[in-house]
Amino acid sequence: MADESKISSSTENGSDDGARSLMTDFWCDHSKDATLEEMMLDTQARALCVEEQPEILSLLPSIAGKRVLELGAGIGRFTGVLAESAKHVTAVDFMATFLDKNREVNSHHDNIEFFQADVTKLDFDQGSFDVIFSNWLMMYLTDEEVIQLASNTLRWLTDGGYLFFRESCFHQSGNKKRDFNPTVYRKPAQYNAIFQGTALQMDSIQNGDKIGAGFDLIFSRSVQSYIKLKKNQNQFCWLMQKVKRDTDANHGFETFQQFLDNQQYTRQGILRYEKIFGDGYISTGGPQTTEEFVAMLDLKPGQRVLDVGAGIGGGDFYMAKTYGVEVVGMDLSSNMIEIAMERASEYRDLKVQFEIADVTKRDYAPESFDVVYSRDTLLHIDDKGALFHKFLTWLKPGGQLLISDYCCGDLPHTDAFKSYVAQRGYTLYTPKAYGKLLETAGFINVKAEDRSWQFMEVLEEEKAKVEQEKEEFVKQFSEADFQYLIDGWTNKLTRSKAGDQKWGLFTAEKAGTSQLQGGHCNECL
Repeated sequence: MADESKISSSTENGSDDGARSLMTDFWCDHSKDATLEEMMLDTQARALCVEEQPEILSLLPSIAGKRVLELGAGIGRFTGVLAESAKHVTAVDFMATFLDKNREVNSHHDNIEFFQADVTKLDFDQGSFDVIFSNWLMMYLTDEEVIQLASNTLRWLTDGGYLFFRESCFHQSGNKKRDFNPTVYRKPAQYNAIFQGTALQMDSIQNGDKIGAGFDLIFSRSVQSYIKLKKNQNQFCWLMQKVKRDTDANHGFETFQQFLDNQQYTRQGILRYEKIFGDGYISTGGPQTTEEFVAMLDLKPGQRVLDVGAGIGGGDFYMAKTYGVEVVGMDLSSNMIEIAMERASEYRDLKVQFEIADVTKRDYAPESFDVVYSRDTLLHIDDKGALFHKFLTWLKPGGQLLISDYCCGDLPHTDAFKSYVAQRGYTLYTPKAYGKLLETAGFINVKAEDRSWQFMEVLEEEKAKVEQEKEEFVKQFSEADFQYLIDGWTNKLTRSKAGDQKWGLFTAEKAGTSQLQGGHCNECL
């Protein structure tokens, strides 16, 4: 349980007194009556809250019997709900009027402790909380203060504990008039970089090395109620988990996401790839193969599609526009999703949402989707069998699965190919073995095709296109970027012609209700 003595009044953590003063002045202007409209800075606050509050709560991990720290608790629209399940809630806010209202509304709960404190001057013992919850807070802190808070929250959480936070990104969302606005509207990638770059060195020793801890991303996504009611995709929320760190597992980076965003999928690298794949695409064949493969699904208006490895969203916009489906596009690369969200402003009437997420850690309710779709992404996943089990759970009875992915040929492989796979960190199977994994996971009507012939045809076309447009390409990027793509495509063709690298297309279904009632399905055999 928290202790008042643990709240420091010092500024040793590097808090910028000028920034704190400015933010205090701002909130003094917007907290006089402690109303919902003031706190949410929006005249439509009540209508927004009806849909937004349950959505935010639905994204939290289980808090039953847990110790919860709520930062920026405000007038308590989440505090009381959290207290209904949690063992204990520590509610913190630096505006007295807001906290007084919170205490008044939630005084009937005996498991809430209220603290008026500036989060930049807050301190607790290591491992004090199981879950930390923050709804609109860091946008009122400087970059240095967010970095310090990231370090503090990591220390305050127990091992395996969760951090959930929600922020306004890119630009202002609330419509309430403001005489001045010191709010910091960051990009989602900035929050990802700060929190996933935060590390805690532990005292315990394993194999001679100190064991560290850090934040792993579970997901980051737009708040859907704001998209629905205001066509605003800039409200973002995150769920992160405190985990032990092994940088050797991520090519020297703290997380695999950092490896992707700083190596293969830098923003420049993504845009460079887009030039060869086609506008909006970061997968083999771009719009050409997308149209062919999506047609195989016979999508119907209103169906829900999960795109695992959505890239910059071209396939998702195409499916939503052409077939009237609702698409959830997921990718671990924050750079990819940031570009996808920038493009989404052109497609505001389409039902497409994006999230930054690790599919191996993400979870959805059973039977959430009609289709799971993935293009040249799962090569990064080691335990594909476990992932296919998740896909099966997320699909509705009779739901469809379509995957294209890099594969390998039969052994032996050349040293060059083995070096390529190791350098990229891929886990590859032959098309036949890949199909067997799907069958073992419980899918029926599995069709595993070796589409290497098509892969090589497309590679030749893409390479020729870039060569023809070299002058324009070099003007936008560089001679080095041009040579990088030409060398990459040449090497892929060499590996494919040698039989080392394959490209597979896989379709499968989840048994329908009638098939399950018939007495057995592949999942039961």
